[in-house]
Amino acid sequence: MTDFIDPPGAINRLVVAIVNPDDAGALSDRLISEGFRLTRLDSAGGFLRRGNATLLLGIPAARLEDLLSTIQAECKTRVVLAYDLFVHSTPDMLPAVPVEVQVGGATVFVLDVERVVYLGVE
Repeated sequence: MTDFIDPPGAINRLVVAIVNPDDAGALSDRLISEGFRLTRLDSAGGFLRRGNATLLLGIPAARLEDLLSTIQAECKTRVVLAYDLFVHSTPDMLPAVPVEVQVGGATVFVLDVERVVYLGVE
């Protein structure tokens, strides 16, 4: 097996950022222009059961604050109308009354990385 291991400390944080899909394109473009490499996964779930974008980034710890600042600058909260998901209804009833819900922003997880291995790199 041929593999390549990053030099120690080169990538030592895994950042998982869950963002609104309306923000994901501009955020991804800005992160790439700032030299970050990322993987985007379309995801869904949470309170509204709506789509999200989950960004995965392997970074050195020294770049963490820059990354968080960029995410905060690009992922703003806003209010949208959503149907109340907690109303007990039956299929023959009309949809629930729409309510205003705050969306956007980002949920960010920062994890320590023990090592990074690229498999199959020659």
